[in-house]
Amino acid sequence: MAMNEQVQEQGGGGTAMTVVAALLVLAGVAAYYVLGSSATWLRWAAVVAGLVLGGLVFTFSAQGRAFGRFIAEARIELRKVIWPSKQDTWQTTAVVFGFVVISGVFFWVLDLFLAWATKLLSGQGG
Repeated sequence: MAMNEQVQEQGGGGTAMTVVAALLVLAGVAAYYVLGSSATWLRWAAVVAGLVLGGLVFTFSAQGRAFGRFIAEARIELRKVIWPSKQDTWQTTAVVFGFVVISGVFFWVLDLFLAWATKLLSGQGG
């Protein structure tokens, strides 16, 4: 199903639940500061409660369900990845390091040559 079709299918009803979820999280954070003179555990309990309640509301919203589908599809795609073997990884790493060393030597020699040519052409050499 195309993304535009998914958006049209969801409609605007899920947005209200997402806003409520965000407000619950913000309420938990605000309670942390409002309860400034209370025990630390109580302040953190308010934050955790806000996060949990906000997460639950978001989970049951249209955006939350879409996010859940996205995570499930991402896990399916991740299983399709063919990871390189340990030997392939080491060989590729060795090639990269070798190329870096060769490039470094090349540019060092080029720099020496250009410095020599500049001194020669400008008459600054000794």
